[in-house]
Amino acid sequence: MAPIDDVDDMLELRKRCTRSVSGHGLFTAAQHLRAIPEDTELDVYGEGGVVAELETEVAGILGKPSAVFLPSGTMAQQAVLRVHADRRNRLTVVFHPECHVDKHEGRGYERLHGLVGRPIGESARLLTVADLAAVAEPVAALLIELPQRDLGGEQPGFDELRALVDAARERGAAVHLDGARLWESAAGYGVAPAEIAALFDSVYVSFYKGLGGLSGCALAGETDVVAEVAEWRGRHGGTLFAMWPYAAAALTGLRQRLPRMPLYLEHARAIAAALADVKGVTVLPDPPQTPMMHLLLAAPEDAIVAAARTLAVEQSVWTWRKTSATGDPGVQRVELSVGDATCAMTAHEIRDAVAFLVA
Repeated sequence: MAPIDDVDDMLELRKRCTRSVSGHGLFTAAQHLRAIPEDTELDVYGEGGVVAELETEVAGILGKPSAVFLPSGTMAQQAVLRVHADRRNRLTVVFHPECHVDKHEGRGYERLHGLVGRPIGESARLLTVADLAAVAEPVAALLIELPQRDLGGEQPGFDELRALVDAARERGAAVHLDGARLWESAAGYGVAPAEIAALFDSVYVSFYKGLGGLSGCALAGETDVVAEVAEWRGRHGGTLFAMWPYAAAALTGLRQRLPRMPLYLEHARAIAAALADVKGVTVLPDPPQTPMMHLLLAAPEDAIVAAARTLAVEQSVWTWRKTSATGDPGVQRVELSVGDATCAMTAHEIRDAVAFLVA
């Protein structure tokens, strides 16, 4: 193995780091496998075993009659939007301009399901009732993401959220929650996940982001809707012969990390406060509304990446491999999601690392 100061590849360098400012850190295959209990009961094509156990537990946490495990959120959300559209004999689905199903899934809802996607509102702010009112055509479903990842984890006030849901229902539309980070959203609102889920006809939750599972998600809702989504899972090729490794790791992550979300939020706010006096760093939103935030770094990308490499080599601290453009070449955006690795560093240690990137 080459000495760390000779390692050029950032992905290889990440493996050598012992600390990380974001998320839960990098897991080895052995660590992932250790998250699967030895007494895990196997499923067969998603039936029985730990898959059924996970589905029952998620349905209970979300306060929904039923839930189904799927290997990806892309599959889950396309399927449930199709179900909602078919039931209303409408094609149009409306969502925020930064919606994941529109930006990152190859427009699968359109090419695979014949749905019509319509972004509403403005990219730099949350959806409002007025944005929905500006749509004249019949709407099959309104998709709401909580929190809004591309806005740094921002989310509306609970009363505003309820008003938006009510406005959609008055028009006969279904309301679906992209809850990939619902666990973080609930901590931000200070309520149980079920209180948020109760507003929605269907809810998608992820297991590998904030919960640190292997992969996969669940779709929860009324029993008949979930049953149709399960059929679409099969049509999409998502009913794998053995789904137990993903489900078991998800169940472990759910039980271990869901109770920690308020702690993650507290640490996120401490980090934001510690960064307040660092020149060239802007926290979005400030203070963080959930256990995540975006940072605007006033430096060229190549300078930030070079500094990140120096931190990794000299201090074994992992920050970011790359940044996202902002439209200003002198300002870059990075995402900081608070997890176990973040909490293993103090807010001031993270402040020092981020300050080094823009020094």
